[in-house]
Amino acid sequence: MKQYHRIQYFLLLVFFFGGLPASQGQQVLKNSSLEQRSLPGPDEQFGKLFEAVQLKAVFPDSKTFADCIPNYPPEAILASYEKARQRNDFNLKTFVLQQFTLPTKPASGYTSRIGQSASQHITDLWPVLTRPATPRSKSGEQVGSLIPLPNPYVVPGGRFGEIYYWDSYFTMMGLRASGKTALIRNMVDNFAHLIRTFGFIPNGNRTYFLSRSQPPFFSFMVNLLTEIQGRRALLTYLPELQQEYAFWMDGKDQLTTQQPVYRRVVQLAEGVYLNRYYDDQSTPRPESYREDVQLARHAKNPSVLFRHLRAAAESGWDFSSRWFRDGKNLRTIHTTDFIPVDLNALLVNLEQTLADGYRLKGDLTRSKAYEQLAQQRRMAIQRYCWNPKSGFFFDYDFVTRKPSSVYSLAGVYPLFVKIATSAQAVAVARRLEQSFLKPGGLTTTLQTTGQQWDAPNGWAPLQWITIQGLRTYHQVPLANKIKTYWVAENLRVYRASGKMVEKYDVISTAAAKGGEYPNQDGFGWTNGVLVKLLSEK
Repeated sequence: MKQYHRIQYFLLLVFFFGGLPASQGQQVLKNSSLEQRSLPGPDEQFGKLFEAVQLKAVFPDSKTFADCIPNYPPEAILASYEKARQRNDFNLKTFVLQQFTLPTKPASGYTSRIGQSASQHITDLWPVLTRPATPRSKSGEQVGSLIPLPNPYVVPGGRFGEIYYWDSYFTMMGLRASGKTALIRNMVDNFAHLIRTFGFIPNGNRTYFLSRSQPPFFSFMVNLLTEIQGRRALLTYLPELQQEYAFWMDGKDQLTTQQPVYRRVVQLAEGVYLNRYYDDQSTPRPESYREDVQLARHAKNPSVLFRHLRAAAESGWDFSSRWFRDGKNLRTIHTTDFIPVDLNALLVNLEQTLADGYRLKGDLTRSKAYEQLAQQRRMAIQRYCWNPKSGFFFDYDFVTRKPSSVYSLAGVYPLFVKIATSAQAVAVARRLEQSFLKPGGLTTTLQTTGQQWDAPNGWAPLQWITIQGLRTYHQVPLANKIKTYWVAENLRVYRASGKMVEKYDVISTAAAKGGEYPNQDGFGWTNGVLVKLLSEK
């Protein structure tokens, strides 16, 4: 039986019999990993050619070649390369342009019409950022790194010509405010398709993303859809929610005090399990190949460094002082040593959504089991991530057995998923107003490192998570102040440039900087959060 059909078979068991035991869920993941290996990334397909193109900087952005579409079968291109590079007049870029088609960026450079409101600009941008369903080639073989999807979807824009997992939730909020509910359903169905195909939702629909996921917002997407279609829509996606949970918890049953860590799950004490970000590969990221190789030149163990870099990419915070041992330098990154407070808060929501789904289905035994798992995780977050002296939630370094000292907006997620106490919410709000709130909104951390997920940058998803978390705990004046500052900054940049951008400098309100690439325009989640905030009464 083909692996894809085998996965479908297991999912039918989930649907008709109410879920898989942990051992069977892990078997699905093992089967799906075989499916992953059938879609090699461009670095694996083109080997020395890929390495040469990236290290010789044929393109300014490493992602460009990773996204190129080969004009011929990989083996034919490699054979041509071996012959061509022996010639004295060989030009690598000329060869690449003959053998590959460059990726297109249709949203880049798009600007508004004179006098157009920001809301109308965003409405006009949705079709520009929407990609059609992408069926497989006639041969059925994968061509290029873009993984086909069965339904239309929205991309962030700029250099990002594929769907991104956690970006998409915030984009969907804007689509709902714009009345594009059919596109929301299409995108949720696409993510369900990815789970059925690969056993999880990858970072994006690229073959080079098949070793990692991103912050698990699928349960929020499904709940957003139920607000439109009714609660019973939850039953449609219950098998996929179950399978995503199995992905994050893979290996839990095998953990011991001697072996307390496996992939994304960590045993901290008897009966206490939390999760970390991880990546199943320990090589340079294809989309940032040159940057990773250069960073690793003086590393004692490059493969360990690559794993930490990839895990940070799974977190979505690539990169941030959250993950640095010295709080300043990317070379000290050690992402996989942390229990991230945001990841585990999101998994509480996934566990609670599974409990709700099984209750709706009439399976009260499974519903109660997931309620208990959610409660256990809430208690563990309180135990390991809350610092009463600082009055804030932090990531926890389970290797050194110490909480992080880096203040970041990840510490607001417990408010967003409603697992903080009222007193904790008051303390967090106080710190936000005292330290994070700037003229353009909330800064991501209090550290200035040159990395894009640090000061002075602010990001749309974190503004929304904070605003909603504060509203939940009746900290409405501060929530309104953050909303006012953030919206004003978005509109100021829009009036000056005619664009929505990926991130904003909220301190000096200059053009945002930092990271591995220039600030991008488009921009999916900025559009989604802004149009949602503007639509509120």
